[in-house]
Amino acid sequence: MTCILVVDDELPIVDFLTYNLQREHYDVVAAHDGPTALQQARTHRPDLIVLDLMLPGLDGLEVCRALRRESDVPIIMLTARDAEIDRVVGLELGADDYVVKPFSVRELLARIKAVLRRKQPPDTPPPADHALRAGRLTVDPARHEVRVDETLVDVTPHEFEVLHALARHPGQVLTREQLLETAWGTTYYGDTRAVDSAIKRLRAKLRRAAPDVDIIATVRGIGYKLETGSRPSAVSGQASTS
Repeated sequence: MTCILVVDDELPIVDFLTYNLQREHYDVVAAHDGPTALQQARTHRPDLIVLDLMLPGLDGLEVCRALRRESDVPIIMLTARDAEIDRVVGLELGADDYVVKPFSVRELLARIKAVLRRKQPPDTPPPADHALRAGRLTVDPARHEVRVDETLVDVTPHEFEVLHALARHPGQVLTREQLLETAWGTTYYGDTRAVDSAIKRLRAKLRRAAPDVDIIATVRGIGYKLETGSRPSAVSGQASTS
């Protein structure tokens, strides 16, 4: 499970962030001052740190400087100081992003996901423009086509993006928030029920093409995953139309 270290001397903020991060299925550890933050980072080796700038003991800039001497763990600065010089200094010390208080938790979560994606190891899914074939399903972004066997499935742009995201992460559960961000973009602030509606329509369309196969599975309380019986692979060239 992805571990996030939250560092802030305001306990209500720590509790608020811990609650929302755990809802997104992150493991969370916390610290309320600079020295404890360094100790927690060394003990737990988190995948990302949300680091307040104004801390007792050692301020956030000193903590960031010390951490950068030891590791390249992603750091998002969280602070009430919005002066440009503070942002510049934090980024020059090695912070990956900067969020100013008061902040939207949805924006912070989106930034966390974006930073974690940028730090992914080399074994990432096939390039986004490659056609993917998984069992009887083919998803071809170049042609913006979805096929089951040789049957063309008529999908909307949002439905295509949802299915393409699932096909790029075979067997992996994607949350509604991840699918919403992928298909509608980080600036969309609608309800995640838009994802449920898109999934419902996709299932109906795919079932008409292949009544004997359930391609999209629901993982209760989390999201959806692709179930096609085999791992999707990049297809050389375009999807077959014969």
